[in-house]
Amino acid sequence: MPDRSAVRQCKLDKLLAEVRACRACEAVLPFEPRPVLRASSSARLLIVGQAPGTRVHETGIPWNDPSGDRLRHWLGVEREFFYDERHIAIVPMGFCYPGRGKSGDLPPRPECAALWREQLLACLPDIELTLLIGHYAQQYHLPDAGRSTVTETVQRWREFLPDVIPTPHPSPRNQLWLRRNPWFEADLVPALQRRIREMFAGN
Repeated sequence: MPDRSAVRQCKLDKLLAEVRACRACEAVLPFEPRPVLRASSSARLLIVGQAPGTRVHETGIPWNDPSGDRLRHWLGVEREFFYDERHIAIVPMGFCYPGRGKSGDLPPRPECAALWREQLLACLPDIELTLLIGHYAQQYHLPDAGRSTVTETVQRWREFLPDVIPTPHPSPRNQLWLRRNPWFEADLVPALQRRIREMFAGN
């Protein structure tokens, strides 16, 4: 829970403008910096992913790709609601596309968390549920996740309720993982959808 004194002092609009103008990693990024995130101080769900992909970088819209389609299915929400900042904050571990490595996109740049993360979280006092997507989000927000695989962390999802739910990345490349772990869509996804319905009943 953010410190209320910090929340009172927070000017989220100003902070978001500063983040979107950030050029700290410009020299090492493959493209012109384009930080992508969305937040409002009234948001109740915080989605923490890894970093934008190329399509998100091009459009400036987070989760604007097949991974986002699957994520919205997991949440049980329509696209319009998903992008309503009054309800859902989208604050990934890295805000700019980090580039491509041998086996996929590179990890999120560490400068983002160091420069901005705690300031942003302090401006989100009403978060009731944080969705941690993938290893980098889980490693940062869960103290012992760094010593576990994503599968091991997600298997423990009941331990983190009701405030946190860890998930794998919804990328189409994870189809094999989903087939090997049918409990995820049989047990965790319905529980996640129930939690979302409870949180936003009446909205």
